[in-house]
Amino acid sequence: MTLRILTGIVLIIVFGAALWFLPTPQLLVIAEAVLVLGFVEYERLAGALGVRIPAIVACAASMLAAASLGLSYPLELPLLAALLAVGAVIVGSREPGPTVLADVAAAMFPVLYLGLPLGALVALHATGGREAVLLLIATIIVSDTAQLGGGMLLGRHKLSPVISPKKTVEGALTGFVVAPAVMLLLSRWWLPQAGSATVLLLGLFIVGLGIAGDLFESLLKRSAGVKDSSALIPGHGGVLDRIDSLLFAAPGFYLFVKYGL
Repeated sequence: MTLRILTGIVLIIVFGAALWFLPTPQLLVIAEAVLVLGFVEYERLAGALGVRIPAIVACAASMLAAASLGLSYPLELPLLAALLAVGAVIVGSREPGPTVLADVAAAMFPVLYLGLPLGALVALHATGGREAVLLLIATIIVSDTAQLGGGMLLGRHKLSPVISPKKTVEGALTGFVVAPAVMLLLSRWWLPQAGSATVLLLGLFIVGLGIAGDLFESLLKRSAGVKDSSALIPGHGGVLDRIDSLLFAAPGFYLFVKYGL
């Protein structure tokens, strides 16, 4: 637990400083690096499930989608290019068989699962400023911490025993109570243009998306028969284990800031 806490503090300081001081294009470089690390873990999970992915093409397509959204370029071209490139590689390297459709779907999925969410995080930085990104990340961190603490102290009923046996209903409810309250407090400085009721509803929405993202990644890992996506981050597992909640929450928060304010 001590190693986990120390590593978490280091990650918060490093990435918090990057978000605060770096301009959007340089932040995109960091997001792309995180994407590549996450894709490597995703490919391993897919391999454990018997799915073959054209890794270079699929990763490049995901990076292109992230860059296009992050820099506010039209998404039609990278999405179409990803579809054509993945399709061409699959056609040229596969024989007819029952796994072809699964291979194509698994190759395209990182564009949606990694490329667009990390691109949305960068786009949020450009649209809403560094404060909006930090507000999102702080809400996710508080929610995860509150769920863990609430589950340890109050947990009696399993939230999803098949997918994630350690998660509890009481822990989730703690996250739904604490995280929106913290978001409301921080929004006075980091999102002052939003009303209190709006922020509270947004906080509930973000917590719900974060829980869904966490459970989705747990579903992938449990299906692949692994505990963590990797052992890259001491005490925390892999990159996907750290950003699973953010991958679902970032697009929702970005759309709110862009179209809801």
